[in-house]
Amino acid sequence: KAMCSGKLQTALLVASYFVYLLVGAAVFQALERTAEKQEKMAAAQMKEAFLQNFTQLSVAEMEQFMKNLTEAIQNGVYPVGNESQFEESNWDFSNSFFFAGTVVSTIGYGTLHPKTAGGQIFCVFFALFGIPLNIVFLHRVGKMLSLLCKKLGKFLYEKGMRKKKIKFLTLLFFLAMGILVFLCLPSVFFQITEGWSYSEGIYFAFITLSTIGFGDYVVGKQSDRKYFSYYRVLVAIWILFGLAWIALLFNL
Repeated sequence: KAMCSGKLQTALLVASYFVYLLVGAAVFQALERTAEKQEKMAAAQMKEAFLQNFTQLSVAEMEQFMKNLTEAIQNGVYPVGNESQFEESNWDFSNSFFFAGTVVSTIGYGTLHPKTAGGQIFCVFFALFGIPLNIVFLHRVGKMLSLLCKKLGKFLYEKGMRKKKIKFLTLLFFLAMGILVFLCLPSVFFQITEGWSYSEGIYFAFITLSTIGFGDYVVGKQSDRKYFSYYRVLVAIWILFGLAWIALLFNL
């Protein structure tokens, strides 16, 4: 009964956690997408005006253009290419889910952030409740994985192995498996999808899972590459379970 109850609680927690992220993603998308469209249109008009008059611009006007361009890029608007690129949103569902995941996990790359007053206020409350929920989720998943460690330890003990050796081998096994599954293999995936070198993939994976999140490398941000649908959702799920692996290591 206790085991069934524990499994039910875990299932409800995991379901609640992902529902929280899905609802958060939907709200961020609704609050930010219209404002982003307006910003992209303004950037496109600014670019057009510059191309028509750049030979006649004064130094002050050129400085103002550079300032506006820098602000647009900082806000995630890249006025390059044709107008079709302006139809692609930084706040589609995949990007919004990825952003929600980086908020509750406290990574915060800084390359995508809410710019409307409603989005910023919602982000405060979303993080206020989401971060503790994330901690509980990671703790529960880490606890489940530690039960697997115990089962492995019990199996080795029955084979006549000493307890100290079992502890060392268990830690080594989960450390090696985690490095392979959450660092080495994803880095190959990032190398293929993003066009990074393997060392850059390893660097991004470590900086992300350690929650440092510099923001110098972020997935799905290169305008010259085509990404498959829900690519960033997949990366967000990798982040969440990668953090659970790190929580397991702390438990061990």
